[in-house]
Amino acid sequence: MVRRSFFIIFLFSFYSWAQQPLTSNQKFHKTSGDVLVAALPALALGSTFIWDDESNGTLQFTKSFLATSATVYVLKLLIDKERPNGESLNSFPSGHTAISFSSAAFFQKRYGWKVGIPAYALAAYVGYTRIKSDKHDKWDVLAGALIGTGFSYLFTKKYTKDSKISLSLGTMDRYTTVGLTYRF
Repeated sequence: MVRRSFFIIFLFSFYSWAQQPLTSNQKFHKTSGDVLVAALPALALGSTFIWDDESNGTLQFTKSFLATSATVYVLKLLIDKERPNGESLNSFPSGHTAISFSSAAFFQKRYGWKVGIPAYALAAYVGYTRIKSDKHDKWDVLAGALIGTGFSYLFTKKYTKDSKISLSLGTMDRYTTVGLTYRF
């Protein structure tokens, strides 16, 4: 039940982020950030199913994700900060960055730095894409990163069973690759 609710909330949240016309360079970065903001939480949630940890990880990630999303939503309503591109008054804090850092912090806190470093690198790139696509400034991104990391650290406990999964970051033919490896 918790898993179905999470997927419905996640899909609704992802759908609600609007797409706006951008330059070619901005479009590349915005699209990359949009893909990663969906991929990181999906990988984090998926990792809780791969490591058979009796739903503790699933519940911890869900709490982190929901607390992060709710906090970002409320702050956007309370703080009318205009986006750098002038399209709306919901710039602060960056939701993409908050969700990405929430996922990265979950990986790091639950499964260790070996998985956390690539996840944080990807989350930092999402923050960069928000600035590069002219959706946020550095303060919006920093606030999002702190909110996401904070809630994951609050709700996530270290996983104690033998690690069978690893996350890696690399490049192939000028493309960034993300690998998720499971050892049987």
